[in-house]
Amino acid sequence: MYAQVLVAEDDPKQAELIRRYLVHDNHTVIVVHDGRAAIDEARRRRPDLVVLDVMMPRVDGLDVCRVLRAESDVPIVLLTARTTEDDVLLGFDLGADDYITKPYSPRQLAARVRAVLRRSHRAGDRAHPVLTAGDLVVDQQRHEVTLRGAPLDCTPAEFRLLAVLVAEPGRTFSRGQLLSQAFGMDKFVTERTVDVHVMNLRRKLEPDPRNPVHLLTVYGVGYKLSDSGADDPTA
Repeated sequence: MYAQVLVAEDDPKQAELIRRYLVHDNHTVIVVHDGRAAIDEARRRRPDLVVLDVMMPRVDGLDVCRVLRAESDVPIVLLTARTTEDDVLLGFDLGADDYITKPYSPRQLAARVRAVLRRSHRAGDRAHPVLTAGDLVVDQQRHEVTLRGAPLDCTPAEFRLLAVLVAEPGRTFSRGQLLSQAFGMDKFVTERTVDVHVMNLRRKLEPDPRNPVHLLTVYGVGYKLSDSGADDPTA
């Protein structure tokens, strides 16, 4: 799958190395060296994927991620030397599709880009039914989620995961099944990633995310959406 990829990396040598590996995969690559330029080029070029270094001048990568995710569903791969769990969770919470910690090999980065593009392509190629569960509606064609008629802002990864659950309310999915159906068994996506996305979805779906009544944990197995979907418990 060939794509137009925007690479935002302030280290010129590292940016050139990334560019060469992605060009070797027959991608068209645009390189910028600061966050402001990344936002401008993303708006102008509308790339198929963005590779985004976190530590950049003018506007850092996390702020760029926040801006791009508010404006589009473009897949975003974050690059960072920050390795704590909180940093990784923040990246996913802002809408990143993948998170690569430094140091990394350029071959690994190229493989991760291919994996994210495959996931995005499969999501775009599926049939587009409107899925409903109670007051929760997932419109796969418009890529929109509404809860009791109000729009619900979801990242692309959260959207895919929610669509799987809403398609079969009441069914318990193991983390492996959710990985397979939402992410295509991408070897770079882990079961911990599923937990992160579920946690973020609960913040958006649940009256009290600490005591969920809609997106439930089935201990020792995985997760399910309650049979009533996301009906208002106060109604």
